[in-house]
This record gives sequence, structure tokens and C-alpha cells, in this order.
Amino acid sequence: MKILMVCLGNICRSPLAEGILQSKVGDKHLVDSAGTGDWHVGEQPDRRSIAVAKKHGVDISDQRAMHFNPVFFEEFDIIFAMDKQNSIDLQQLARSEEERAKIKLILKEGLGEALNVPDPYYDNDEAFEHVYQLLDRATDGIIAKYNL
Repeated sequence: MKILMVCLGNICRSPLAEGILQSKVGDKHLVDSAGTGDWHVGEQPDRRSIAVAKKHGVDISDQRAMHFNPVFFEEFDIIFAMDKQNSIDLQQLARSEEERAKIKLILKEGLGEALNVPDPYYDNDEAFEHVYQLLDRATDGIIAKYNL
């Protein structure tokens, strides 16, 4: 299965989601991430995302930000949006109902709660820890739900 994690800039939330899920499923599935915005293309994840991931034994330092391209609807089986606004943005890029059906809110799928993963970019280190913990629990739920 090919899974894509999507947030706004692809430097905070979606790289963490990618790293956490990939560390749990290993080579059985491909996990990648992208952003609906293109401001950070080619950059590493935010230093605070790298640090919180490393604290929990996950290395995301080799990731590079990528801008979401509509061709990804063909390349990925499931696309997890980190929040409702990114989900709306992705829905607008989808060209068919089949593509729209691939878009899921990560916390709704993983925890059963239609909540946004808060964007920690303008916040402190504790916010990154909170995001890590949310995504860690959500990815456990996704693994169980999709038999990954």
C-alpha cells in the first residue's frame, strides 16, 4: 500500500506522520508526505519535528519537503490530511469521486475523532511533543483499521 501524509508546508506535521508510520510498518508499505503549499520544497523538516522524532527513536532528517501534485492521486492508495483545511484543498484538486474518496482526515481515521492535528509551527517545543503523541496514537489506529 502507498500512503501519503499531507499538511500545509510539509515541514512539521506530515513529516512526523510519515516517519512515525514508516517506522511502524517498515518496508511493507511506502509512506511519503507532501504539503499543499510550496514554500519549503526541498527543505528538511522543521528542526523541532526532527528533534521530537529523534527523541522517540524516529529519524526524519533525510526527508525533504515536497509540494502536492494532483498526479499523487494516481500514485497513492490513501491520502491522510492533517486538518480540515488541507482536506478541503485536496478535495478541490481531486478530479473524480474516486480521487476524493482517497482523502481521509488522519485523526478521524486513526482515533475516530474528526479533529485537526494542530499546526505547531508558531508554537513551542511542547506543541511538537503533543503533535507527535497524537500522530503516534493515530498511526496505531490506522495500522489496525487498514491491517497494515
